[in-house]
Amino acid sequence: MSRPTGRVLALLELLQSGGTRTVAELADRLGVEGRTVRRYVQHLLDLGVPVESVRGRYGGYRISPGYRLPTLMFNDDEALAVLFGLITGRRAELTQAQRTASETAAAKVRRVLPVELAGRFDALLRSVAYTDRPGALTAPDTAVLLALADAVRHCRPVSIRYTNREGRRSERVLHPYGIVAHANHWYVTGLDAGNDQERTFRLDRIADARTLPGSFEPPEGHDPVERVLSGLAGAEYQHEVTLRIHGTVGQIRRYLPVGTAVLEENGAEADAGAAAERWLRVDLRAKRLDWLPSQLAALDRPFVIERPDELRDLVIALADRLTAHAQRT
Repeated sequence: MSRPTGRVLALLELLQSGGTRTVAELADRLGVEGRTVRRYVQHLLDLGVPVESVRGRYGGYRISPGYRLPTLMFNDDEALAVLFGLITGRRAELTQAQRTASETAAAKVRRVLPVELAGRFDALLRSVAYTDRPGALTAPDTAVLLALADAVRHCRPVSIRYTNREGRRSERVLHPYGIVAHANHWYVTGLDAGNDQERTFRLDRIADARTLPGSFEPPEGHDPVERVLSGLAGAEYQHEVTLRIHGTVGQIRRYLPVGTAVLEENGAEADAGAAAERWLRVDLRAKRLDWLPSQLAALDRPFVIERPDELRDLVIALADRLTAHAQRT
């Protein structure tokens, strides 16, 4: 970056990163002398950027708080992170004024993105789906997220390096069908080409995603959200629970949603549209059992606990406590 204008912009980016920067540090980062740094600072002041001088042993320059926001400079990853954060934030419980501000801010950032970067962002938006409760999402690696989004958009296979929850590492070829934000994690669902099975992977456990040559045909009617929720409900946890509950699918789902339990009737997935009450088999996996008795009590439908016996003991203990409380005068 040999041109003075480029160095002035680089100085602004350094100052925007926060804190006080010494003249020596700025000179070293920009590859110029101290007096040249002072001249660049004056250029920023002439442009209306509120740079203040801090005196003393640890003095230097910093962006001072002002009445208007100084010009912001983002690299590609930062611009996408800000823009995607604004878009995702619309799902939060915002006031109308906050929602409008989020939309106008996103539109401003989107408008100044370079064509290639804007295309990557648009592919990301088209590839992501949300559950009803996305929660406070962890931030995945931007390069991984963008690579997977592009592969979803253009139906391209990707090679991923994945670490499972036991810490085992593997390299897989994935045909990604969609990206889903659920609870506080990001997931990608697709076909694991190595074993020809549909799988779901957490993005924060993917160390690298590299697009491969070729393409694939995604299955018709595939719902990434439903697949992720069903996969999480069937994951291996410490406790495997089997219940029979008399009620409708709607009644049961209010307390045991798709991401928690699998509902079956006569060996097949229960019809969510059927209004009649009947006995349904409920399978779920759980790290703990202490939350289930209260859910069954709130459900207030006849039920049978097939396994485990520990859950039966917990339900009886809850019933005893409620009885004792009710008998107090």
